[in-house]
Amino acid sequence: MPTANMRIRSAELSDLDDLVALEHHSFESDRLSRAQFRRHLDSDSAKVLVASTGPHRFLGTVVVLFFRKRSGVARLYSIATHHEARGQGVGSALLDAAEQLARRRRCRALRLEVRTDNPGAVRLYERLGYRRIGHAAGYYEDGADAWRYEKLLVAQAA
Repeated sequence: MPTANMRIRSAELSDLDDLVALEHHSFESDRLSRAQFRRHLDSDSAKVLVASTGPHRFLGTVVVLFFRKRSGVARLYSIATHHEARGQGVGSALLDAAEQLARRRRCRALRLEVRTDNPGAVRLYERLGYRRIGHAAGYYEDGADAWRYEKLLVAQAA
């Protein structure tokens, strides 16, 4: 099981080739470009995390954006899981890490968009406590619609 020795860490510039490769294997459109990943890696308002079982054995990645310091809302911009690791907890672990990161940044909510024709992702988000808050017609590059989801991030009990 690939998740047995999985670790989640901050992505580094040396991960750029692997990030782009995973993005291209995961999505047919609306892909993050090499330049976008590079900007996110160098940004104070974004964080790129990777789930891996070795230096360059990526199981998944997540990109979280942080807006104005006082907005209190973070955005899950992208999440990708290697097809061989799907259904093994990688997505859940990446979402948990993104939520923890948002809490540390004092965000009260994490929001995201997901394709309406991606029932697996919709099930994952709903199982993890995200609630549907809206719809965006023609949101994606190929004209597909999106559901908007939000999870309130309450402080963990001490």
